[in-house]
Amino acid sequence: MTKYGSFPGARPRRLRTTPAMRRMVAEHRLHPADLILPAFVREGIGEPVPISAMPGVVQHTRDTLRKAAVEAVAAGVAGIMLFGVPEDDKKDALGTAGTDPDGILQVAIRDVRAEVGDDLVIMSDLCLDEYTDHGHCGVLDDRGRVDNDATLERYAEMAQVQADAGVHVVGPSGMMDGQVGVIRDALDQTGHEDVSILAYTAKYSSAFYGPFREAVGSSLKGDRKTYQQDPANLRESLRELALDLEEGADMVMVKPALPYLDVLAKIADEVDVPVAAYQISGEYAMIEAAAEKGWIDRDKAILETLTGIKRAGANMILTYWATEVARGL
Repeated sequence: MTKYGSFPGARPRRLRTTPAMRRMVAEHRLHPADLILPAFVREGIGEPVPISAMPGVVQHTRDTLRKAAVEAVAAGVAGIMLFGVPEDDKKDALGTAGTDPDGILQVAIRDVRAEVGDDLVIMSDLCLDEYTDHGHCGVLDDRGRVDNDATLERYAEMAQVQADAGVHVVGPSGMMDGQVGVIRDALDQTGHEDVSILAYTAKYSSAFYGPFREAVGSSLKGDRKTYQQDPANLRESLRELALDLEEGADMVMVKPALPYLDVLAKIADEVDVPVAAYQISGEYAMIEAAAEKGWIDRDKAILETLTGIKRAGANMILTYWATEVARGL
């Protein structure tokens, strides 16, 4: 009762009175098993190379990648998503280093599998962009456009060599039409029926990928707007979702995470398979930069964003803070 009149007896603030009370009634909780660590491994280096736009993240050597995998297991992280960074002179128009059994990504998969076995879900980026001299996610035609169907043939080869190396999950990220179905067939026909596919179902053409380009030493000329989704579109992601599920996706993903929480929530409501979200390099960089300036509380901002991603419906979150956050949890 106030001097201005009464209001209904419900007082939601009663459930916010103490940290213990707030913890007890929390509707969503982060757990280390929700988290997946993206990691970069670079060919031909003797020491880790810091990524200037992503403070605290490095291009690993093979040895430091193994160490990072062990640390992730110890922290309770669920998985690791591996990205290979070949030497520049090994890039070509077809991205052949990506299908070389001794290419850096395949070597890294074997290294991590030998180090941690099945204690960590080992995932691999299945895309050509790190290995092409033009930086696109596929093979170019004679007009300089990405040739969808020719690219699918390369993806099928990539799937096989990554599976041969021991990967548990492949993550086709190129947004080619039909990629999930072709990869599923290639895996099944080569005796890799147990290898799962994490479909990059809704991967948007985003301004937030900038730091990632440094992380993988991208040679991109132009942009990827003809194959990545338009940020203005939501219904289009549901069409992509239906196609990926029909083609055999085991899990689906939304990327980036924070600018597309509405898309994530919609997809999570639509499916009965696990849903992932990728908190990408630009999202990471913004928080680290603002924290470095003293403008925000770094640790609280990290947990708030990850909780928001989970609240929107993600079962799994790819984040560069995975091991750090898992230790804290």
